[in-house]
Amino acid sequence: MKQLVTQFLFCWFFIVLVLHSSRPATSQEVDDEREFDYSEESGKGPSQWGKINPDWSLCKDGSMQSPIDLLNERVEIVSHLGRLNRNYRPSNATLKNRGHDMMVEWEGGAGYIEINGTQYVLMQSHWHSPSEHTINGRKFDLEVHMVHKSSDGKVAVVGIMYTIGRPDSFLSSMRHQLSAVAGNSEEVTAMGIVNPKNIKIGSRKYYRYIGSLTIPPCIQNVVWTIVRKVRTVTREQVRLLRVAVHDDSDTNARPLQPLNMRSVHLYRPSEVED
Repeated sequence: MKQLVTQFLFCWFFIVLVLHSSRPATSQEVDDEREFDYSEESGKGPSQWGKINPDWSLCKDGSMQSPIDLLNERVEIVSHLGRLNRNYRPSNATLKNRGHDMMVEWEGGAGYIEINGTQYVLMQSHWHSPSEHTINGRKFDLEVHMVHKSSDGKVAVVGIMYTIGRPDSFLSSMRHQLSAVAGNSEEVTAMGIVNPKNIKIGSRKYYRYIGSLTIPPCIQNVVWTIVRKVRTVTREQVRLLRVAVHDDSDTNARPLQPLNMRSVHLYRPSEVED
């Protein structure tokens, strides 16, 4: 009898081990952000993220975390990275309130960018205010993250920062949906066909470094591309993004993280490319 129990326990342990090891690695940002927040007074703020959930340990232990300060003194100017070619296409999309940010999610992706021979499909875009990344210590009023994923689960994010000024045309096109979300408790709203090319860049210069997701689970080895040109947005557009979330907070920006000897490149086209 004792031998049978031992064999049963061994078989059970083996099955659990196989099931656990076959589980795919998590490469997605959390869909429901209510487990954490951005207030250190709540006990669920950024300094506590890595303690809230064992799967989020990189938020406190990771050595390649984002966002960072893009400081001139430690940026290497290069011309070999190549232009950021956005092979995007219009696709059906939904607007989703994840708890601390508004996300536009494209069903099945909306085209791709190519980095070092790898295609990364555009899956979603969301906004942080104020900006998470800084340039020479300066924060901006808003930052959009365009999140891409390759066929083998690698992640690449394109970030664009905004300062208060003229309206952003893409956010202007979303005003009706954002206002509708702000006025009700619906978490998901159909948007119809949305063209991601309408998220304007306006510059061929960009920063490139390896970092992480800026929300849990804070996975690393994310390829970051931060557009050098700072675009404009109205104060009302920033406010509407925050009001639509309904989290009663005026910020959803993670604090800056240590660079830890990582290299940061600034792509500037050579005269030949120009």
